[in-house]
Amino acid sequence: MRKAIVAIVVMAAAAAWAQSSSTAQTAPAAKPSTAAKPVVRPAPSRPIAIINTTVGKMTCTLFPDKAPIGVENFIGLASGTKDWKNPVSGATKHGVPLYDGTIFHRVIAEFMIQGGDPAGGMAGAADPVPQFKNEVSSDLLFDRPGRLAYANAGPNTNSSQFFITEVPTPHLNGGYTIFGQCDDATLALVKQIARMAVDPATDHKPFRPVKIIHISIVRSTGTAPKPGAGTAAKKPAPKAPASPN
Repeated sequence: MRKAIVAIVVMAAAAAWAQSSSTAQTAPAAKPSTAAKPVVRPAPSRPIAIINTTVGKMTCTLFPDKAPIGVENFIGLASGTKDWKNPVSGATKHGVPLYDGTIFHRVIAEFMIQGGDPAGGMAGAADPVPQFKNEVSSDLLFDRPGRLAYANAGPNTNSSQFFITEVPTPHLNGGYTIFGQCDDATLALVKQIARMAVDPATDHKPFRPVKIIHISIVRSTGTAPKPGAGTAAKKPAPKAPASPN
């Protein structure tokens, strides 16, 4: 009798093991996770302005995220996609790059160089495009050399003229639209141009002004440099003889 009970227990255990083994073999395999992986997007790129001049090439990164109106205006005038009016003849220009052939008509050592005027800095000349508002950011300041900004005659009077600083110019903070940052090679040219001999009868106009041949706009790729990129400030700027206007 005891042997019969043992036999029954053994048979029951074997049957249970067989059923468990069969269930394990026929169970469907777990599917791989289909959860969406986070998408890593590259930082938005910033366009680069390459200013070809008669003394060399200047390279400046533009900040459309900080000054969208100013950057759009600059690119349109540089490429000829924006109409403008000749301040001397009054003729409307269509498909003609405004900056081609213009000069750096006002240069001041330890301060800045100014250009972008089809009239060559002639007093009383009309603006080639309608004036537009300032775009000022609290985190984008004249705290380093190489800032690319619009010259103006007061708040919200920007047009086509721009300047590039040679030194930090904190006294300009809040009054001018910074729309780009130029590199160290450009700063070397700025220093050279700012020290050209000027006609004392004019407002710091060089006897032999440097001319802009053409400004090319390059749509950059990859990680965009920060607005603070460039040469670090080394010393405070001396008080300038006059503000860009």
